Amino acid sequence: MKLLQRPVVTGRALIIGVPWLWLSIFFLLPFLFVLKISISEPILAQPPYMDLLREFSDGLMTIKINLGNYLLLLEDPLYFNALLGSIEVAALSTLFCVLLGYPMAYAIARAPDHMRLPLLMLIILPFWTSFLIRVYAWIGILKNNGLLNQALMWLGIIDSPLEILHTPVAVYIGIVYSYLPFFVLPLYATLVRMDLTLLEAAADLGCRPWKQFVLVTLPLSLPGLMAGAMLVFIPVMGEFVIPDLLGGPNTLMIGKLMWTEFFSNKDWPLASALAAILLIVLIIPFVIMRHYEQRNEEANS
Repeated sequence: MKLLQRPVVTGRALIIGVPWLWLSIFFLLPFLFVLKISISEPILAQPPYMDLLREFSDGLMTIKINLGNYLLLLEDPLYFNALLGSIEVAALSTLFCVLLGYPMAYAIARAPDHMRLPLLMLIILPFWTSFLIRVYAWIGILKNNGLLNQALMWLGIIDSPLEILHTPVAVYIGIVYSYLPFFVLPLYATLVRMDLTLLEAAADLGCRPWKQFVLVTLPLSLPGLMAGAMLVFIPVMGEFVIPDLLGGPNTLMIGKLMWTEFFSNKDWPLASALAAILLIVLIIPFVIMRHYEQRNEEANS
């Protein structure tokens, strides 16, 4: 008689299985629940959507799927314009973070060892304060009688206050300020591990400093640059708080529309359809990043 052997869980299976279990519980299951709501019909009830399993007749189960929410998103230009607006704001904010964050990360990585920790603390320090409080603080800075306008008028640069608050400029300022550390930290982690002897070899071959940066530093820092860009672009696409507090009525982003559909219009199916489409759009940067990583691995192998 053969005894049944218990399956042996190897370390490799455990290392791979735990992240997959985490993603399944905290990502896949919630997304399936949102997807289920997106193909249901809205009703005035609690919860405000109709169950897909309607009735049983003669032992048969009836499932009614409503694709009208997705058709409405395709037909109404409001949602398409909100998606384009979110992509534009996220892309420009990511570009500003690259232009501001790369010199910061490079300077910290090339600073003396005893200076790196204090400089990193200056980057991380804003996280010690609530995100909402930091955004509210920008209202006091950017309003007509705020600190920025008072300082500019005191210096004689302007004669009358600038209209900054409730404009797209205020939205970009708030987003770049809030998400800049998410770009700087992964890029710094890449730059600080770079082999500096490569720069010395390039200098010995006659490369000037700017050419060393273009031919050596920038290509080697691309993994950290792309990781930081994704950490900025993806959450900004669904950002709601900053556009709502600092932006004006012309600031149309998909996160604000989702909040309106969920809490004001009580149309959970339409809001869930918006969330599903947003997720599909955000998969594209992941695919591009993964394609780049595969090409990089093949080139290094």
